[in-house]
Amino acid sequence: MSAEGSRRSVRLSDRERLAWLRLIRSDTIGPVTFRELLDHFGSAAAALEAVPDLAARGGRRVRVCPTEDAEREIAALDEIDARLVAIGEPDYPPLLGHADGAPPLLALRGDGAIFTRPAVAIVGSRNASLGGIKFAKQIARQLGERGYAVASGLARGIDAAAHEASLKTGTVAVLAGGLDRVYPPENVDLAEAIVAKGGAAISEMPMGWEPRARDFPRRNRIVSGVALGVVVVEAAARSGSLITARYAGEQGRLVFAVPGSPLDPRAEGANRLIRDGARIVTNVDDIVAEIEPMIGRASDVAQSIEDAGTMATPQSSDADDAERTRILDALGAAPVEVDEVVRFTGLTPATVHLVLLELDLGGRIARHPGGRISLVM
Repeated sequence: MSAEGSRRSVRLSDRERLAWLRLIRSDTIGPVTFRELLDHFGSAAAALEAVPDLAARGGRRVRVCPTEDAEREIAALDEIDARLVAIGEPDYPPLLGHADGAPPLLALRGDGAIFTRPAVAIVGSRNASLGGIKFAKQIARQLGERGYAVASGLARGIDAAAHEASLKTGTVAVLAGGLDRVYPPENVDLAEAIVAKGGAAISEMPMGWEPRARDFPRRNRIVSGVALGVVVVEAAARSGSLITARYAGEQGRLVFAVPGSPLDPRAEGANRLIRDGARIVTNVDDIVAEIEPMIGRASDVAQSIEDAGTMATPQSSDADDAERTRILDALGAAPVEVDEVVRFTGLTPATVHLVLLELDLGGRIARHPGGRISLVM
C-alpha cells in the first residue's frame, strides 16, 4: 500500500475538535493522559466532565480549559491560515500517530499532503562547521530529489541548512513554540518560505507560546516521530540532537550519524552514536539503502481517530478506597507496567486505569518509556 493509500477520510466534527483542544489544554493533561482519558470515558466531552472529580480524588484541583480559550486559539490559527489536525486525520503525520506520546492535536500551517511522502529527519549542531553545513545541504537536496520529505527543527546551523536545501522538494519544520513564535527569530523568513513552497510547519503548542528550554526536547520527539530515520550530522557531547536520536531509537526509527574528526568537539556526539550502533553516513545512498525497505511496512501504521478513543465504550467511573489502597501499595519508585499492577492487585483493568488517572491528574505518578509508571516519591 502506498503512503497515499494510508490517509484516512475520518475527521472530527468541529464540536469534537473543540472538546479535544479543551482537554489537551487543561492542566496536567499531556498526550498519554489524554489518550487514557479517551480510552476510559469514550469521548473528550465525557472526559472533560470527569476530570475535576478525578483530579480531586487524586489530591489536586485542576483548571479545565474554558471553551472561550479554545475558541480563541482556533480563531488565531485561522488568522495565519493554519489549522488543527487530530491524530488519524488525513493531514496528521501517519508515522507520528503510531509513536508513544504522540500529540492528539497538531497545529499545521502549509500543505499536509507532504505527509504522504516518506520523510527523513536531519539534525545537528547549531554551531555547525562549514563542512557540516555543506554536507547537510547535500544530503537534504539529494533526499528531496529521490522523493523524500526532509524534517528538522528549524534551529540554527544544521537544521536550517537541511530546510534551505530541501525547500524546492518539500520540508517539514517542527516548532518548539506556537506557530506564531518561530525560534530563533532569524528563521522567520525561512519558515515562511517552507510554507510558501509546499512544505509545512507544525507544533503541538498553542498560539502565542514562547518556547522554553524544556520545550525543545518535546519538539525533538516530533522531529523523529514524523520520519523513518534520523540523520545526525554534527553533535557535541551534550547536544539536543542526541535527544532526537534517543527518541528515534525508542520510536523504532533508524538512527544515522555522520563521522567526524575526533579532534572536533562538534563531532563527539555523532561519533559516539556510531560507536553505540548508529549507521554510518558518507553519502545519500547509505541512507536510502536502509530506508527504502521500510516504506511499504510503514504505510499502515497510522492511528485512526476511532483507535484514539472516540469510539471506545465508557468504563467504570468509580473505585472504592480499598481498591485505591491496593493500587498504591503496588506502586513504588521503580517503574512498572500497568499490566503488572493489574495482575498484582487482581482488580479489573478498568478500575486500575481509573485510579491511575486519578493519581496522574493529582501529580502522584510519573510516566516512563514503554508505558511504565512509578509513584512520585
